[in-house]
Amino acid sequence: MNSTVFIVDDDPSVRESLSLLLKATGHSPQTFPDAQSFLDEFDPTEPGCLILDVRMPGMDGLQLQRLLAERAPHLPVIMLTAHGDLPMAVDSMRSGAWHFVEKPYDKDRLLGIVGEALESDLEFRRENAERLEIEERLTKLTAREREVADQLADGKSTKLVALALGTSPNTIAHQRAKILEKMHAESVVDLTRMMMLVQDE
Repeated sequence: MNSTVFIVDDDPSVRESLSLLLKATGHSPQTFPDAQSFLDEFDPTEPGCLILDVRMPGMDGLQLQRLLAERAPHLPVIMLTAHGDLPMAVDSMRSGAWHFVEKPYDKDRLLGIVGEALESDLEFRRENAERLEIEERLTKLTAREREVADQLADGKSTKLVALALGTSPNTIAHQRAKILEKMHAESVVDLTRMMMLVQDE
């Protein structure tokens, strides 16, 4: 999955230097001179991260970051700040920014932060895709199988599930096998992990 490093900064020299640095290290940058031009083209389904200048005319970086926290909360936002912008940087972190980097930035440190941000975004997308797949599999369970699955995911043994549902252990064992098959789960432990992932949504 190809990821894009979005750059929003009103200073063309900053946009160019960041773009050259990222290209030289194998990344795919896309630059924007202001917040609105970024919003006009931004697609939340596209993987990546955002390097965002705090101080810009019109909508500033903090305003854009707060807007993105509502529209695309999974997007890692790296705030670029001048020395005197520390209070704004703190506000951005409280609003969900991934990190902030002071200008003039250390290239290696920035690249490290970008790498971590991109990996975080991809991990979110992998988990979200898996969650959607698990939810789809759950729709294939019967009402009773879903009851059994919930009980098994709570750590109950076959005998305890049978007792709770007023049936025999053999019946539960048979249903457990069907559940694991429908859920593509290798074991009850794997099933429990799936159920927890859906519940944590």
